Amino acid sequence: MRSASLLEYLRAKYCVDVVSLSLRPHSRSLPARAWRNVNRLARRAAPLFERYSGYEDQLREQIRGRQYAFAVVEHFWCASYEPLLRTCCQRVILDLHNIESELARTHARAARWPFSWASARFAQAYRRLEREWLPRFDLVLVASEEDRRRMQHTQGCVYPNALPLIEPPVVVEDHCIAFSGKLEYHPNIEAVRWFAQAVWSRIRERDAGLEWRLIGRDPQAVERFVRGDTRVKLTGPVDDAIAEIGRAKVCVVPLLSGSGTRFKILEAWAAGRAVVSTSLGAEGLGACHGEHLLLADDPAKFAEAVLDLLADADARRRLGEAGRSLFLENFTWPAAWRRLEEAEI
Repeated sequence: MRSASLLEYLRAKYCVDVVSLSLRPHSRSLPARAWRNVNRLARRAAPLFERYSGYEDQLREQIRGRQYAFAVVEHFWCASYEPLLRTCCQRVILDLHNIESELARTHARAARWPFSWASARFAQAYRRLEREWLPRFDLVLVASEEDRRRMQHTQGCVYPNALPLIEPPVVVEDHCIAFSGKLEYHPNIEAVRWFAQAVWSRIRERDAGLEWRLIGRDPQAVERFVRGDTRVKLTGPVDDAIAEIGRAKVCVVPLLSGSGTRFKILEAWAAGRAVVSTSLGAEGLGACHGEHLLLADDPAKFAEAVLDLLADADARRRLGEAGRSLFLENFTWPAAWRRLEEAEI
């Protein structure tokens, strides 16, 4: 969605070529993934940076004989193509969806051993690469002011994650809470695990009719945490995420790791729904506790915040309306595009 918003803006002003890479296939089986990461740990290599590097021949073939005002590189993983792009571009811009070292660092804090140890090592590898590669770019786009401060670059521009302008869905509010996202993404896995083990039991025993819906792709990644609980529903992929989210009374964002900003909160706000989030989950959005959402990092306090909202329709409505107002002000595509205009892109 971030890439789509940027592309929509650029196509309105420029003739744009979109270049994609065809990655070498590799096995996604658990033994194969474990072997690859053990090997990377031994070499102190950053996983996605290594995975997406080394395709200069593909890129060279697609840009041969052309000259560009600038190139936009999506994700830090592809930063290694900056030297090649310099040969035909007046400027080279990097769009950071996350600060990868921060993403790995917070995952190390949230995960269990040995994944915590591995993520801490990968965070060091990413930090070393960020120091090497970020200064080479003429401009770096980041999702939040917090990420701009973390970045080792003097020319940083906050380009917020955003959604197209969306009307609130007209749907029936069910007696349920919702968590949404790509469920195979490791911050989402840790969030579901923590919520299922530390928070959900406190809520379900005090509200006998409540359902918890996990909305999004790859539900098999989190199924083990909720298996056997008939009051948890795994929807799988849905045609309209905003409509599905709009059916919930409260959206929960129990994230313990991450970087950038969370589309799941923007989607909840677009749907006009109340949100309960951890502090890290809401980072970078400029939201105020008690005005746009509720924040809680302790399991008991998180559960109480959800239960309080379930019991108070007026409070849910106020938070949902305030969140939607903030979405309309700062996080629609036209609002985000103003930042690009200010950066003279």
